Amino acid sequence: MKKVHIKLLLGCSALMLAGQACTDLTETTYDVIPTSGTFGSTPSQAAALIGPLYNGLGDYWGNKVNLNATTDEMIVPTRGGDWKDGDNWLRLYTHTWNPVTDNGQFNGPWNWCYNNITSINQQLGTIKDEATKAELRALRAFFHYEAMDMFGNVIIADQVSSGTPKQSTRTEVFNFIEKELLAVRPNLSSTVGGAYYGRMNKYVVDMILAKMYLNAQVYTGTPRWQNAITRCDTIINSGKFRLASDFFSNFSVQNQGSPEIILATPFDKSKRGGFHPQMQTLHYLNQLTYNIGTAPWNGFAAVTEFYNSFDDNDIRKKMWIVGQQYRADGTPLRDDALPMVFTPEIKSFVLAAGAEGRLQGARYQKYEIQKNNSFTEQDNDFVVFRLGDVYLMRGEAKFRLGNTAGALADINVIRARAGMPNFTTLTAENILAERGRELAGELHRRQDQIRFDTFGSPKRFKAQDPDKRYYLYPIPNDQLSLNPGLKQNPGY
Repeated sequence: MKKVHIKLLLGCSALMLAGQACTDLTETTYDVIPTSGTFGSTPSQAAALIGPLYNGLGDYWGNKVNLNATTDEMIVPTRGGDWKDGDNWLRLYTHTWNPVTDNGQFNGPWNWCYNNITSINQQLGTIKDEATKAELRALRAFFHYEAMDMFGNVIIADQVSSGTPKQSTRTEVFNFIEKELLAVRPNLSSTVGGAYYGRMNKYVVDMILAKMYLNAQVYTGTPRWQNAITRCDTIINSGKFRLASDFFSNFSVQNQGSPEIILATPFDKSKRGGFHPQMQTLHYLNQLTYNIGTAPWNGFAAVTEFYNSFDDNDIRKKMWIVGQQYRADGTPLRDDALPMVFTPEIKSFVLAAGAEGRLQGARYQKYEIQKNNSFTEQDNDFVVFRLGDVYLMRGEAKFRLGNTAGALADINVIRARAGMPNFTTLTAENILAERGRELAGELHRRQDQIRFDTFGSPKRFKAQDPDKRYYLYPIPNDQLSLNPGLKQNPGY
């Protein structure tokens, strides 16, 4: 083992002044950096190794936000020549994508999952601390969960291997993830926030399991509603989390203190960029509204019917920007000859060039827009899991099991915070609608629509899907070329 030493020439100065040579070269070792495979054997060394692995988790939003355009929540219309992009957004919205033309759209999320899994596997062999190993196995399970949810029959990568990886069925992947999470949970921390903010702990594992059980019938064909309730109970009864009294505080520029967050990916506009929803949704001239350094791109908007699902008294409706827009000093803005007024109505997927087309669609501001920001990126942390979703999941699972009273109690907790009256009756339709209003922009909508069997339903500018092939994304064409053992999902 190579060591790095600091040499002290003891007594040299005095001896040299006396005209004598310094011959005492005794070495005193102050620190050691091992170059063998033992680095990572202490908690502090392990922490140094896992930091870069969590950086990969920070790419969650960047790899999934575009795919939200496949849902009934988000639309990216063509505005003159803007956002044409080879009709990429039209194919996503109308579920007419394919593995070749849209390879890049799906290859990015696939590589995000498996590049991170590979990096974790490479580090697991060097780490001796059992708590750290458990944490990394939980993180690896999370990436497998994401791959399974998006692509179905994927690869179980639980070790470093030079061979051709084997494709497993969705049920096999589900069982692997469940087994891993249950195995590591006892060794995970129950600390929330502080040093464990943005990291895997017991409650993040409970949340992943709850999500899996809620969707188990989709993934495996066997419902697991009671298991979902049990995991939600564990989170709620832990006392570690509480609903924020102010709904929008969960998404403020400095939202890291929210008592509701179970897992977030931290962002910093200068040190860890990658979060810029304001750029995707705001009009170019909104640069003057918020005094930001770069003109936004005028793209993402709410599907009209989705916007209209919010009651005017619903506090959450403020996540959408409509109406007259202003400069920071209060002066009304104009786009060419028209007052700059955002209208919820989107009249066509392909809009004519000009101000009228540029102004159609409600814009997204659930995450607070950072004013006077010279950076393209924002400081808000992206919320992956939070307590509001737990109440809605538990309520839905109770409803599925026939416990309507229990379901109403959970769902009405969320409606009360939104300033809305209690539901007195429940249907699958109004549960899905409530999830949409609460969780818009949090990237759960595709999963929810698939579970409620509405993902293929007609929506504005889109017909009924002819089949359910689009409930799974295609295995990317690049991956099929690299691995002859992979078989494409049915229907592609």
